[in-house]
Amino acid sequence: MSRVTHTDVPNAISADTPTCQLRDVLERVGDKWSVLLMALLGDGSRRYSELSRAIDGISQRMLTLTLRSLERDGLVTRTVTPTSPPRVDYALTEVGKTLSVEVNTLIRWAEEHRGYVAKSRLRYDETYRA
Repeated sequence: MSRVTHTDVPNAISADTPTCQLRDVLERVGDKWSVLLMALLGDGSRRYSELSRAIDGISQRMLTLTLRSLERDGLVTRTVTPTSPPRVDYALTEVGKTLSVEVNTLIRWAEEHRGYVAKSRLRYDETYRA
């Protein structure tokens, strides 16, 4: 069987073209922490501490890194209010809001099918247990 290359597929994405940026965007928006943050921010602006409390299991370091990445990608804005201590709020940009709609669809799907996935995993593990 011959190997299929990116030149064999119309509009294919290869690592040596600018369109490989698509992979970078998908990695960002498909990351579990990004998905959860986008869903939370879809309800409106939130303080850092609110986000930290709302996402079980996320470390401060990971929360900070994810928020910075989302800000860098233009999906989230960061607003610092000079109080003591400083107040930091995060909100979705207009483009971020469009992604939030899609993220919420994904979350609804996950909620509706998590029981099915859990049962499938159990069946698979019982079948292929070494």
